[in-house]
Amino acid sequence: MANTASLKKEYAERIAPALMKKFQYSSPMQVPVLKKIVINEGLGMATQDKKIIDVAIAELTAITGQKAVATVSKKDIASFKLRKKMPVGVMVTLRRERMYEFLERLVRVALPRIRDFKGIESKFDGQGNYSLGIQEQIIFPEINIDSITRILGMNITFVTTAKTDEEGYALLKEFGLPFKNAKND
Repeated sequence: MANTASLKKEYAERIAPALMKKFQYSSPMQVPVLKKIVINEGLGMATQDKKIIDVAIAELTAITGQKAVATVSKKDIASFKLRKKMPVGVMVTLRRERMYEFLERLVRVALPRIRDFKGIESKFDGQGNYSLGIQEQIIFPEINIDSITRILGMNITFVTTAKTDEEGYALLKEFGLPFKNAKND
């Protein structure tokens, strides 16, 4: 477990001082911090097959190291054969140690395993948060490819305390996320 906080340690020793210098913050409390990582899988086909939710929960739990929970529908939609409170997805929210551990595995192991990988888009939400879509869960080494019944995609959202997209981009770039088109560094 000594290696789990290596990104956290790197943030304190290298990333925070670099951001403080780059953006001329007057206080260390102004430096943006990664608050949480939310991983979400939407499973619309789960309305027909209930086992898909159980498989997705098991896979997401294996990937993140934290128990995933099923998300449920908020209202009835007859055209989709959907009833209120039916499970339609799976999600997990990572904070603190597990968040840094997952981020490190994502950057160093999972993203390089994507076929023809040239980097990720650098489109932020306007408040310094970033969402990344992944088409296949098999890029994570925790998933046994032989036991996969269906390829599932997921959304990974990085929530930061950054006030602007530029600050959020600088923070995530320092953490090692491989952005495609480098903005003004």
